[in-house]
Amino acid sequence: MHCSRHNSMSLFWIVGLWVIALVVARIGHWWYQWSNPKSNGKLPPGSMGFPIIGETFGYFKPHGFYELSPFLKKKMYGPLFRTNILGVKTVVSTDMDVNMDILRLENKFFSLSYPDGLVKPLGKDSLFFKTGNIHKHIKHISMRLLGSENLKQKIIKDMDRVTQEHLSLKANQERFDVKDAVSSLIISHLTPKVISNLKPETQSKLMKNFNAFSFDWFRASYTFSALRGLYNTLWACREGMQLMKDIYARRKTSREKYDDFLETTLDELEKEGSLVNEDVIVSLIFTLCCITQDTTSKATCMALKFVSENPKVLAELKREHEAILASREDKEGGVTWEEYRHKMTFTNMVTSLLLSSKAMGYTIPAGWIVMVIPSVVHLDPEIYENPFEFNPWRWEGKELRSGSKTFMVFGAGIRQCAGSEFARLQISIFLHHLVTTYDFSLSKDCEVVRVPGALFPNGIYMNISKCSKVT
Repeated sequence: MHCSRHNSMSLFWIVGLWVIALVVARIGHWWYQWSNPKSNGKLPPGSMGFPIIGETFGYFKPHGFYELSPFLKKKMYGPLFRTNILGVKTVVSTDMDVNMDILRLENKFFSLSYPDGLVKPLGKDSLFFKTGNIHKHIKHISMRLLGSENLKQKIIKDMDRVTQEHLSLKANQERFDVKDAVSSLIISHLTPKVISNLKPETQSKLMKNFNAFSFDWFRASYTFSALRGLYNTLWACREGMQLMKDIYARRKTSREKYDDFLETTLDELEKEGSLVNEDVIVSLIFTLCCITQDTTSKATCMALKFVSENPKVLAELKREHEAILASREDKEGGVTWEEYRHKMTFTNMVTSLLLSSKAMGYTIPAGWIVMVIPSVVHLDPEIYENPFEFNPWRWEGKELRSGSKTFMVFGAGIRQCAGSEFARLQISIFLHHLVTTYDFSLSKDCEVVRVPGALFPNGIYMNISKCSKVT
């Protein structure tokens, strides 16, 4: 009896050890396959990190603004390396020639793709996720709102007026959050240009959804606060998109004519052979308003932080803008397109600083994402002397409105940002009124980190007061 029980226990342990060995072997094989993806050629060097999560946490780990990402420094074995971010097999390019070729060769050798986490809030119909002729067509429609001609004819005057009004109101407050203030003023003057004749309560709801949208959750996707940000963004997109659909349906039914962007899109839909449908148009309008306020407000925060920390830059900005005021015939008039394009040379260098094929025989398997990271080139000391120094003069005499291998702040190729001129104009007008009319100071706890995009952990808070003497 005792011997039988002993033999049973021995058999149990043998089977158990065999099962454990089998599981360990399977896990080991799975891990090996994960770490060594199959390829018909030579993969770029690198590692894939942990199964499923890859190296996501390392990629999104915060680091100082005046340094290159520790993740990139550790991983840069050459111009390309392989990794896995957000569960996607990825080849990262930090080389200027490769980056430019990738952007120029979209739809030939490369197709645009984004992680699912980014697609969900904006929706599959967003401009960002379209490719080929449809993307070109939607971008062409977008330029009727954000292109230079419309900025000159219809937007600059109200942009100037609303910026003045918002700054004047803020001068009566003890301090205010710059990002929130700039987001609000952008939405205030842009919304009527996009959709006019809205009822006050409808416009208020729509503006609230625009303001609630932010990319911060994606830039810091490893934190609890980012999950809260994702929830807020998803809520804003869902509510805002439904509101846009209701507005769109009412306008289409009434067929009342208005001189706004919504009317432009309705006309586009009625054209024979149009490449877009109502869902694409609704997504386009909502996305443009959301992203325009989010990205431009963050860039303005960056401008104020770095200008306030560099007295020489601030002095040059004051000199340039006070000269504009002195030469202006209509002393009560606002910023003109002529002043913006031809008299704000140094200001343009400041905004450019803010917004800144060597495949080596490697094979990039189908289905992998190629991530272009131009910031490494912008921070290369062999290309730019003292790249981490805030030095707008480095752009003096250079062409700043078109992308190049060493200057890709607004993208390149067919992915050149449709809203780049809008962002430059808004920041320039904000700086114009700020440096010519107000004294200002930022809170001492203002901080900027990269995760990998710019993030303001404590916000950017500012105090302003009327200058004692205005030129």
